[in-house]
Amino acid sequence: MKLHDVIKRPLVTEKGTHQSTQGHDASRTRPARGGSYTFEVHAHATKPLIREAIEKIYHVSVVFVRTSMVHGKARRVRFKVGRTSDWKKAVVVLDANDHINLF
Repeated sequence: MKLHDVIKRPLVTEKGTHQSTQGHDASRTRPARGGSYTFEVHAHATKPLIREAIEKIYHVSVVFVRTSMVHGKARRVRFKVGRTSDWKKAVVVLDANDHINLF
């Protein structure tokens, strides 16, 4: 799988924008970390693959990656009930000195 196929698109929402601007200060047990950014990724992408893709595409250093599967919702179209696709979401936390310009 190519690195540009791993990341489908950034998810730009109010919550995601707020989390990207918030940084976390250092404590006694944890180093300082930057904001978190949310992306829609390929369903079979692993955390190390997502980390490598973000670091190569955006030229930033990733502290850690959280992933979750988002299940599709039931939707009705006229007289039939359908379902939206399942997809995978990745929340990437960057180093305190890095930033991604999504806008």
